[in-house]
Amino acid sequence: QVQLVESGGGLVQAGGSLRLSCAASGRTFSSYAMGWFRQAPGKGREFVATVSGSGGTTYYAESVKGRFTISRDNAKNTVYLQMNSLKPEDTAVYYCAADTSFVTMRLPPRNPSYWGQGTQVTVSS
Repeated sequence: QVQLVESGGGLVQAGGSLRLSCAASGRTFSSYAMGWFRQAPGKGREFVATVSGSGGTTYYAESVKGRFTISRDNAKNTVYLQMNSLKPEDTAVYYCAADTSFVTMRLPPRNPSYWGQGTQVTVSS
């Protein structure tokens, strides 16, 4: 069982930056691939980024590639999402997710086993 708690959301102007954090419970954090998803009002859930258990492999949605960076600190049981050059269309609730399979995170339909409650990110124009 893994419990995930996101933090770091907020209101930022277009062009600005935010860093989201996701703290995970448990002693086997490095066994889990971690990911970030988002859901904007009236839209479906969208994959953002994922990182392998070791942190050595990452994968991004095209819409955020070059602007967002996912990373993890296994000593702190935490995964991060650094978001730069934010756009109004990045406005959404951002969710942290975990699964033992990086393939589950990497390939559709992307149904990871564990989810956090989400943190709101609002980008004003």
